[in-house]
Amino acid sequence: MKSLNVAVIGSGSTYTPELVEGFILHGKSLPLKSFRFMDIDAKKNASLAAFARRMLKHAGLDVSVLETDNLEEAVNGADYVLAQIRVGGLSARIRDEKIPLKYGLIGQETVGAGGFMNALRTIPEMMKVASAMERFAPEAWLVNFSNPSGIVAEALQNHTNVKSLGLCNIPITMAKEAQRLFENEAADCDFIGLNHLVWMTGVFLGGKNVLPDMLEGGLTFGGMKNVPDMGFEPELLRLAGGVPCSYFNYYYYPERMLHKCLSAERTRGEEVSLLEQELLNRYQSPALEEKPEELEKRGGAYYSYAAVSLVDALENDRRAVHVVNVKSGGTTGFLRPSDVVETRCLVGKNGAEPLSARTPPTPHVVSMMQTLKSYERLTVEAALTGSYETALSALMLNPLVGDYHKAKGALDEMLLSNRAFLPQFEGYFLREEKR
Repeated sequence: MKSLNVAVIGSGSTYTPELVEGFILHGKSLPLKSFRFMDIDAKKNASLAAFARRMLKHAGLDVSVLETDNLEEAVNGADYVLAQIRVGGLSARIRDEKIPLKYGLIGQETVGAGGFMNALRTIPEMMKVASAMERFAPEAWLVNFSNPSGIVAEALQNHTNVKSLGLCNIPITMAKEAQRLFENEAADCDFIGLNHLVWMTGVFLGGKNVLPDMLEGGLTFGGMKNVPDMGFEPELLRLAGGVPCSYFNYYYYPERMLHKCLSAERTRGEEVSLLEQELLNRYQSPALEEKPEELEKRGGAYYSYAAVSLVDALENDRRAVHVVNVKSGGTTGFLRPSDVVETRCLVGKNGAEPLSARTPPTPHVVSMMQTLKSYERLTVEAALTGSYETALSALMLNPLVGDYHKAKGALDEMLLSNRAFLPQFEGYFLREEKR
C-alpha cells in the first residue's frame, strides 16, 4: 500500500492535533510517509509540528513532519492538501464581528457582512494554494475547511483545475445527533442546502423516512458550541420540511441574534482567542503526547472524523456517502449545475458524485437557497475581481444585510480595515484617495 504525503496549509491552527489524531486512528488504511506543515506564523507552526511529532511517536508511527512557510515546498509531491487557513488571523475575525454591529448588522465570521469580508480575504489566498497545486501536485486532492467553506468551494471548483472538495463538520454532527435521538446508528440522513445553510430533510430507518412524524412534535437538535440552539418552533420546522442547522438562528431570528451579539461581553472571536492561547500553552508541554480534552471547547466536533474519513473514501475507493460541498451537477434542478451545494455524495477514487435528494425540497428551501447562491456567486466575483460595485451588490442580496446605507457603511469601513489583505481592491483604494 502506498504511503501518503499530506500537506496541511494553516498548520499553526489549534485544530491541527485533531487532524493528526484522525490519521493516527486511520493508520492502517492511510499509511503516512510525511506531513508537510505550512504556516506563515513560524512560532505556532513549530509548536504544532513538535506536538505532532510527539503524538506520532507515542502512536508508534514513523512519519516525518516538515515545517515550512513556503507553499510550493509544502504541496510539492503531496497526495492530499488540507487547507484550514484564517487570513488576517483572529484579529481580522474579531473585526468582522465588531464592525457590522456598528451599523446594526449581525457580526459573524461566516454569515452576513462578516462572512462576506472573510470570503474576500480568503478566496485569493486559496487560489494561490490551487495554483501551486496545479504546478507541483496536479494529481492531489484539495480538501478545504477554511471558512466560509461553501463560498471558497464555489470559487475553487469554478475557477481552478484542482480536484477539490469543501468540508464542514455540521452535517456529520447533525447526523450523529439524529442517530442518538432515534437510538439507531444505522439511521441514514438526507441533507440539502449550502454551507451553513443546510437542512436535514430525512432520517431513513429501514427505507422509511421517520423524520416527518418527528417534526410534528417540534423535534430540534442541539446547537454548535459557537452557535447556541434557540429552539425552532414546530411550525417553522414544518415550513422548512426539515431540521435547520444551528446557523439558521441568524436567518430565522436575526433581531434576537443581533441583540445577543450587541449585549455579549465578548465576541466569539475574542473567546476563541483566549481558548487558543490556553491550547497553545498546553501544546508546548513536552509531556503532552495526545490531543488534550480542552480542544473540545473549540467547537470542532467530529472535525478529524469528517476530514480523515473523506480522505479515506477518496484514497481507498470506499464508495461511501459523505456530505460535502460540490457542484450540484444538475441534481438540484432549481440551481445551475455549476453551483456548489452541500449535499450527500458517493465518494470514491474519482471524487464525489452528488446524489439526488430522496425528499424533495419545500418552496421555502428552494427560495432561500436561490437567494443565498446568488449572493455567493457575486461574492466570488468580487473576491476575484476587486470590484467595489460587485461587492456592494453582493451585500445587498444577503438577507442579513439588505439595507443600502448599512451595507455601504459596513463595506467601506471593513474594506479599509482589511486593506493589507485585499490587494485585488487596490484600484478602489487609490480611487478613493484621489477623491
